[in-house]
Amino acid sequence: MKDALENAAKEAYGYYERHKDFFGMALNLDQLATFVHVADLGSFTAAADKEGLTQPAVSLQVKGLEQRLGVRLIERVGRRAQPTAAGLDLLAHARRLLQDAAAAEEAMMPHRDGASGRVRIGSGGTASIHLLPRAISAARKSMPGLEITVHIGNANDVLRDLEANSLDIAVIALPASGRNLEIEPFYEEELLAVAPAGSRMPDGGPDAAFMRDRTLLLYDGGNTRRAIDAWLAAPDTRIRPAMEFGSIEAIKELVAVGLGWSILPGLAVQRDRAGLVTTSSLQPKLTRRLGMVLRRDKHLTRGLREMMKCLRAFEG
Repeated sequence: MKDALENAAKEAYGYYERHKDFFGMALNLDQLATFVHVADLGSFTAAADKEGLTQPAVSLQVKGLEQRLGVRLIERVGRRAQPTAAGLDLLAHARRLLQDAAAAEEAMMPHRDGASGRVRIGSGGTASIHLLPRAISAARKSMPGLEITVHIGNANDVLRDLEANSLDIAVIALPASGRNLEIEPFYEEELLAVAPAGSRMPDGGPDAAFMRDRTLLLYDGGNTRRAIDAWLAAPDTRIRPAMEFGSIEAIKELVAVGLGWSILPGLAVQRDRAGLVTTSSLQPKLTRRLGMVLRRDKHLTRGLREMMKCLRAFEG
């Protein structure tokens, strides 16, 4: 038994000599834990039993820590191992570091198990108000620990943030382009004529000529506006709406008080309160496609995959 212990000690010391530069590089949590056990138990042997190590291995851990800090940390007083003055000063720091390390490891467990995470979404106004809340709710039911943040902006700004990796996914009206982007259409939405309540709609829905004769309040910019302009276009005619707004909700309010007509996404008007506006399909119908956009090299975490699944399952 004595020979076995001596051989183990020699082997441990040889390992230390071969790797002593490594021991001197940075504080080692295993060394700190061993030092705390020796100080608390007053014995290298008891610390070895607690950690499931040999006594020479425990001695090596403490020696490595002393080498790193350049001070003696443990001294023998009679048959007990006790911390020196430097060791007593280190104990409080060591306990705090070990507690922080344990807390950090515990915080990582839900991520390792896939039970939590974070998804950063960029979106336009309509999708963020009328589509994303239901998809986010479904994702959170599946993953209660999932943190979801939504950034609202125009398509160009959202795509720029996506390419900079400050967003994980964009939900925008298509088309979208980018050399490093993956684009997946997932929802087709009808654009509707919207008029003050009680307005008369032509049979079969208003056509472009009819709409051009109305006082138009249109959304300012974006793919949706480009689609509307293309639908309204006539030879040698430039669309000049009476007013333009950056908010679809503002347009709805203005239409409701009789200031004009508009063409708006169906999601924005399907829950019109108190029947304040009248809606109709256009002739011919006009639709837009919403898509999910990600970087090609984006790592699909469980949370991101769950969010994408809920978007694909969305029904207006």
